[in-house]
Amino acid sequence: MVGKESVGSRIFDLVNMVLMLLLCVAMLYPFLNVIATSLSNSEHILRGDITIFPKGFNIGGYKYILKDPFLYSGYAHSIIYAIGSTLFMLTFTSLMAYPLTIPDFVAKKFLSIFLVITMFFSGGLIPSYLLARSLHLLDTYWIIIIPGCVSAFNVFLFRSFYQTIPADLRESAVIDGANDIQILVKIMLPLSKPLLATFALFGIVGSWNSWFEALVYLQDENKYPLQLILRKYLFSISFDSGTGTEVMQAMLSQMNISSKNIQMAIVVVVMFPIMVIYPFLQKYFVKGVMIGAVKG
Repeated sequence: MVGKESVGSRIFDLVNMVLMLLLCVAMLYPFLNVIATSLSNSEHILRGDITIFPKGFNIGGYKYILKDPFLYSGYAHSIIYAIGSTLFMLTFTSLMAYPLTIPDFVAKKFLSIFLVITMFFSGGLIPSYLLARSLHLLDTYWIIIIPGCVSAFNVFLFRSFYQTIPADLRESAVIDGANDIQILVKIMLPLSKPLLATFALFGIVGSWNSWFEALVYLQDENKYPLQLILRKYLFSISFDSGTGTEVMQAMLSQMNISSKNIQMAIVVVVMFPIMVIYPFLQKYFVKGVMIGAVKG
């Protein structure tokens, strides 16, 4: 027979619920405020009385940014960079991690030490730029996709996950004549779907939010990702502060929108793909991280 909950346990549950509620409010308020600001009338925005609900209804900011051709090219390039870098990361990380789980692999210790060293020492931005220039990668798609292919941290997590898979499966496959590539593709990867989905989510979100690498390595605006378009609107344009041209200010006044409408509208547009993707991968998130972090 299960005893009743103690008073201390009930108080703990109540305090925990209150803290979680406050955390949810703290996380949701900025998001709802951005959406409300993007849809509100400019006079309410200028007065600063927008909370989590729009004041009035104005989609002029969305109409303005949707006329920008760089928005669509930025979307296309961000999708290319996100998918390409994530596929390369999953592929090469798997290929790097799997040999480290084989007991009789000769270079196992050397590669492990080499990877650990890279976690403590980095060449820095200038050597990385000079290396990219010498390899003729500057201002190409590859400079955004290739550098993040292999991370020592990811390799060790993949290795830990693979080590939770029973070694008997590999031994049986070897007896049946399978080579290591076949074992990786037909046994390890199908059993690693939670891990792959988790790191696919990490890779897509990380690539989608990345802007510094593109700012440093890309000169052609036609190859800019969406985040640099967002940066232009958020930091380089501030019509209300007088840095915009008189013609632009007059056009915004005629459309009854402010720069905040435009800035918040493009923030919503940039967030939308991640908001759509995340629910489909979220169910793998906790399972993948927990299994990959503990060796059975």
